[in-house]
Amino acid sequence: MNQLINRWLVVVGFVAIAVSALSGQASAQQVNVEAAKKEGKVVVYGSVPPQAMKGFHDAFESKYGIKVEYWRGDSTKVADRAQSEWRAGKPAFDVVEANRGVQLIMKEEGLFQKFLPPSAESFPAKFKEKDGLITPWRVLPISILYNTELVKPNDVPKTFDDLLDPKWKGKIVIPDPTRHTTTAQFLRNLDEIKGDKWLDYVKALAKQNPVLVASLAPVAPAIIKGEALVGITYIKYVKQYKGPIHYVLMDKYLTDPNYMSLGAKAAHPNAGKLYIEFATSPVGQKEIAEDGEFVLAPGVYPPIKDAEKVPANMVFMENPSASEFKTLMTKTFRDIFYAK
Repeated sequence: MNQLINRWLVVVGFVAIAVSALSGQASAQQVNVEAAKKEGKVVVYGSVPPQAMKGFHDAFESKYGIKVEYWRGDSTKVADRAQSEWRAGKPAFDVVEANRGVQLIMKEEGLFQKFLPPSAESFPAKFKEKDGLITPWRVLPISILYNTELVKPNDVPKTFDDLLDPKWKGKIVIPDPTRHTTTAQFLRNLDEIKGDKWLDYVKALAKQNPVLVASLAPVAPAIIKGEALVGITYIKYVKQYKGPIHYVLMDKYLTDPNYMSLGAKAAHPNAGKLYIEFATSPVGQKEIAEDGEFVLAPGVYPPIKDAEKVPANMVFMENPSASEFKTLMTKTFRDIFYAK
């Protein structure tokens, strides 16, 4: 009898541990607002242009009295800076915001600590990471953008294939896929549209002698200034940059979810948690949507024409591993875009 009881207790113990582990994965963590206010500031490394974050940051600072120190770079540069500081043993960031590909690489290196903001619990499960180390907060659909003054309505490309028309040679602007991880990811994920011929398409696009820029953000200004007539970049830039620019409605938008993460050695951990919680809250989601971002809160859209038609056609990109990224950027795309 004693043996049976002991076995039963062992089973109960294992069940309790399992339930606890599962609940730990699913349970959100409350934020200590007063502790966050005492810390006084939060240091954020992010990929969103400062002008697009202004309304969001103003709302956060006004509500909590916590100063936001924001450093901006594209996702690749955000990861480079955060990883360099981490490896030197001097991480200065509290929160890192970037695309999923580089977030996963940083997560594997141990840069983040677990934090599940309560407001993100209602977000679609497909965006969430079970370990709670990175938190989704927005999505970034990619389309073709064009100069509305320099491109006639009948000439507006409707598909990526249309960019291969000889009339666009030398007039397309894209980020350099040998320097920019999201663009390398985008080109690799063209198999969602082109199937096995995705690499043939990339080679054909390279033969169009596109203007190569450092990241997705400079694409829009280049189009507005007439340095190129069309380009491949985020739809959100239609709102975030002033000028004669619009995007193409497509039947598929390759899309990258973006995440926020709390630094494993954050100097202001409570302020960092509060920042992430605010970013995923209804108020924060509306604030950032007003600046052109596509967010995860249901029914919230940026003030961009036909924005409500975009989410149904978003196709989420797969993330190459760190070694695959390296091969794509230093070998495959370098040979294609820089072949002599």
